Amino acid sequence: MARMRAALVLATALVAGVAPVVLGGAAAVAAPGAESVPAVGAASTVEPGTVVQEGGRLTVPAGTEGPVTLRFKATLPAGVTGPVKARVTLPITNWPPGGWTDHRTAARMGSTCSVGGGAFEACAWQGTSFTDDPGPYRIVLDLPAVEASATIDHAVTIDLPYELAWIGSLDAPIELKDASGALVAQGTAGLDVVQGTSESYAVGAVHAVGKNGWLYRYEGTGKPGAPLSARREIEAGWGVYTAVVQVEDTRASGHGGLMARDKDGVLWYHKGTGNPAKPFAPRLRVGAGWNIYTSIAAGPADGEIVARDRDGVLWNYNRAAGSTYKLAGRVKVGGGWNTYNAVTRYGRGAVARDTSGVLWKYDGATAAPDWKPFAPRVKVGAGWNTYSAFVSTVDVSGDGKLDLLARDTAGKLWLYGPATKNGSEVPASNRTQVGWGWDTYTLVF
Repeated sequence: MARMRAALVLATALVAGVAPVVLGGAAAVAAPGAESVPAVGAASTVEPGTVVQEGGRLTVPAGTEGPVTLRFKATLPAGVTGPVKARVTLPITNWPPGGWTDHRTAARMGSTCSVGGGAFEACAWQGTSFTDDPGPYRIVLDLPAVEASATIDHAVTIDLPYELAWIGSLDAPIELKDASGALVAQGTAGLDVVQGTSESYAVGAVHAVGKNGWLYRYEGTGKPGAPLSARREIEAGWGVYTAVVQVEDTRASGHGGLMARDKDGVLWYHKGTGNPAKPFAPRLRVGAGWNIYTSIAAGPADGEIVARDRDGVLWNYNRAAGSTYKLAGRVKVGGGWNTYNAVTRYGRGAVARDTSGVLWKYDGATAAPDWKPFAPRVKVGAGWNTYSAFVSTVDVSGDGKLDLLARDTAGKLWLYGPATKNGSEVPASNRTQVGWGWDTYTLVF
């Protein structure tokens, strides 16, 4: 019976001149002679309009230069109505090591947006790795919606910190969609992210004591060809110290503190002031008796000290609870450290050179007891006995990565960027000379 009713419906439709409709398919076509106007929407076959970047490819400095403005014009096909919204996508693929993700990168990017000639408003870049939006590790910017018109002008200011220069050059897809999600215009924008001038807090500072007892300061510039500034004379009186170590990263902004041992074995703390012209506050006394140690280095945590005694035993001192500079009682780490003739902090770990000239890397141990500040060592390589001093610093060359400076026995200063070995960040095998005459200094830190 059901088949007979279906046959009658089909026959009636054919007689009326109406084509049959497949369940779930397209709507019936209009009767002959009727004008057909295709709607622009999810089921439309109308070609999307265009998005054209104005002014050609945009150079975006990553640094203190301030924002630049990306401008593009969208031309929509006839028949588009209602609100439309533009999205800019950064199809980044060259993700560097060091924990950079789409969400972390997006959080460091600053933008404001103007649509249709309106006022600029804050707008935020977003990562997509935790959403249903397909595509791994993309970063997107959704501009405010605006009522559809034949052409729509868009402007986006882009302000990047220096450590995002690794983004490099890319072609960013731009799409406009209507309220139903249908694509109504598309195009690309060329962006060339280049290294700009580094923010002072984001780059390191290196210090040295001259034979005259004066303290000198070199600030990171963020420029690969000349990573250190000309030296600045800070103050006299630093010749009283036999060892000085960074217990917080010293930076070009004047932040970061030091621990220093004097000739009488008293340990002192110099707090960072935040003033590059006078970066260290008057010293505060930590305690006496530090002449029992043949080597002092900063530990993995800020304010932490590790020290080796004459028997080769390494001791760990954590910062005392409730104090910005006092140390808690020492905890024994272990023996055998006399195999090293140089130990220095390296990021959140340490590098140590043994008596045969081999350099080793110790990562800071996470969630470990006080007697175990370091993870097992990783071999970096041989040939490091040509150096008389090492100092680790946050980025000075502008790549946003940890650097190691090494002074050789001829007084030349060399820069080593980072590499990865056995899952650990270590000094790279290649070096760049960045100074000379450093043999005039008694201490480098």
